[in-house]
Amino acid sequence: MLIDTLHYANNIWTSIKNEITDRSEADIVFVFGDSDTLKDAANYREIIELYPAARVVGASSSGNIMGPEIAGHSMVATAVKFERCAVAVSSVNISEDNDLERLSATLLNRLPQQDLKHVFVMSDGLNVNGSNLTRGLNHMQSVFSISGGMAGDGQRFQETWIVDQGRSMQNQIVAIGFYGDDLTVSTGCYAGWSSFGAERIVTRSEGNVLYELDGRPALDLYKDYLGDFAKDLPYSGMRFPLNIKADADSGEVIRTLLAIDETAHSITFAGDIPEGYIARLMKPDLDVLIEGAEKAAQDIKQVAGKRGLALVVSCVGRRAVMQELSEEELEAISDTLGDNVHMTGFYSYGEIAPMQGDSMFCQLHNQTMTLTTLYE
Repeated sequence: MLIDTLHYANNIWTSIKNEITDRSEADIVFVFGDSDTLKDAANYREIIELYPAARVVGASSSGNIMGPEIAGHSMVATAVKFERCAVAVSSVNISEDNDLERLSATLLNRLPQQDLKHVFVMSDGLNVNGSNLTRGLNHMQSVFSISGGMAGDGQRFQETWIVDQGRSMQNQIVAIGFYGDDLTVSTGCYAGWSSFGAERIVTRSEGNVLYELDGRPALDLYKDYLGDFAKDLPYSGMRFPLNIKADADSGEVIRTLLAIDETAHSITFAGDIPEGYIARLMKPDLDVLIEGAEKAAQDIKQVAGKRGLALVVSCVGRRAVMQELSEEELEAISDTLGDNVHMTGFYSYGEIAPMQGDSMFCQLHNQTMTLTTLYE
């Protein structure tokens, strides 16, 4: 595996690391950037020309990850040349079909199935229901694992973009399939938030809109718990996500607050909140959040001495809470994975990864650090 890295500033792409001697042999290029820059395909046209045989894919972000840092550039690119492994890409537009679960299955079906080892999915982060997306992906699940993330737009929540086939598109989902017996793929997923308050039952909800907990209006209950932070809703809600699980013995997932409705006393989250689920509020502990990122890296099956690529997807809400400490969790991951693994990725509106201990079926997460490593 050979890797090139580049960043974009002042309308110029600059190479940071060059390992690929013949750029026409690169297999895939990942491009991540802020929405205003990434949505104009002319800004990454040079990348397409530099790597003419590679499929250029990417997502708008709420922060671009390059190595153990959040890059201070509007776009970053990582080109990869595999020596013994192969890559294939498929994409769908959600306007093709109103049934997102069926469309998710179509997305995977369009990839060659033989020897498929892992699929990395990137999706429009605002116009796609991530819960329905992961349900559809799991319907097709067989012997390969799935991870990825939902495109971001800083803390604006106005528009998100997916890059594929030389274009930036909304309402788009792209899937990158990785193939080969010499490929070792592993995923890690850890949150690190602390629960507080009583467990509540979701007594009324519709999709990702929560109306009642234990029969009480959800927004009223949330405000009671948040105290002084309530006046800054919905932004302050990023500090207090919701932990949900189907029952006492089920795995937990986190949901980030996106919007509130004062009239309906409801809360909209970045993922479904099913009725009957157990819910509990969470709060940040910065040291625990950093430890959570390190634990996600420790879950990775590391291959000593081999070159590796780590695709890092973390939540915009996590970055908003951690602020300048966000790079400390990236450094913790880098220290754990080692110098032979290059990190690239983005801060997202939703993270896709299997639960800890479940290598196959993926879940939609929020406020979570997720990692996908590929060793050749």
